[in-house]
Amino acid sequence: MAQADTAFVQCPYCGEEIEIVVDGSVDHQQYIEDCSVCCRPIVFSVVAEDGEVTSVDVRSEDE
Repeated sequence: MAQADTAFVQCPYCGEEIEIVVDGSVDHQQYIEDCSVCCRPIVFSVVAEDGEVTSVDVRSEDE
């Protein structure tokens, strides 16, 4: 069964804090999702260990 957690991150474009759902069943993943406030693409890098998310980093698509 997939392990899902929520996390709060700050959009690198508009600066708003947004809540996201992250999957802890994958050790390392990177994906792009649009900001729910300004709709610009955010690159997410998620690291998990033993099904628990240990870090979520965000950056703009052009960084």
